[in-house]
Order: sequence, then C-alpha cells, then structure tokens
Amino acid sequence: MTVVQDHLRGTARPAAPLKEPPPRPTSGARRLGPALVCCGVALVLWLLVLATSLPTAAQVPHWSAPWVGLDAIEALGLTATGILLLRRDPRRCLTAAATAALLVVDAWFDVLTSLPGTELATALAMAVGAELPLATLCAVLAVRSLPRQGLRHRAPSLP
Repeated sequence: MTVVQDHLRGTARPAAPLKEPPPRPTSGARRLGPALVCCGVALVLWLLVLATSLPTAAQVPHWSAPWVGLDAIEALGLTATGILLLRRDPRRCLTAAATAALLVVDAWFDVLTSLPGTELATALAMAVGAELPLATLCAVLAVRSLPRQGLRHRAPSLP
C-alpha cells in the first residue's frame, strides 16, 4: 500500500513532527561573534608578548588587597549560589559557573605565587582540599541547573 491509499482509508500514521531549523543569528550576534573571536586571537598574541617580557619576580604594594577581594567575591558567589539553590531559582547556574571559575583561578594563583616550603604546602592543601572540590561542585551544579526545555533552540536576542 502507498501512503496515499493509507491516508484515504484513514489508516495513515501521523507524520513525525518536523524539527525546526536552528534560528538564524540576529544582526547583533553576527557582528558580535566575529568580534569576540578577533579579541580571543588578539589576547593569545598578547600572551606571547607577556610571556617573553614580564619579569620573573616583582615587589607589589598592597599585595593582600587582591587576595582578600578575590576571597570576598568567592564568598559572595558561594552564598548567592546557595540562596538561589534553596529558592530553586534557575539563575543559580550563572552564579555557580562564575564561582567555579573564581575558585579555580584562586587555587591556580595561590599555588603559583607561593614560596617553596610551608607556604606552598598550605596552598596545595587548600587547592586540593577546598578550592578545587568546591569548584567541581559548583561546575556540576551549573551544568545540571541549565534550563532544559525551550532554550536549546532559541538564540538569545542581542542588540
């Protein structure tokens, strides 16, 4: 039997719904995408300049201010993520992702800027025992908290 004969007899199976084609990027996205790629390439080139020109050691005034500030932002991120999680707010994926990135950066810089000996051992212990496990927890939470329905095929609107 043919599909036409099945249709005429009323025994035709309903057709599977057609998948919508992915949305076309907005004009803002078409401009912003290439601009961000260019910025990324330019940053890689800048990294090469820094790698060959920065001194191996430096005296820095106000050394504690950036570290205290980074830890304060991490505390804020963890607190905000916890509150949003308790409220079942889907925006928790944003704070969790940002906090995970901050915790990884903190561990990395703590270890790389520590002096050999007790300071390095403490930095490694903090990285392995606290910062990296918390970063992993936040990253998993961020991925699992991403909205599942309706947003995968819809492009965000950009200016």
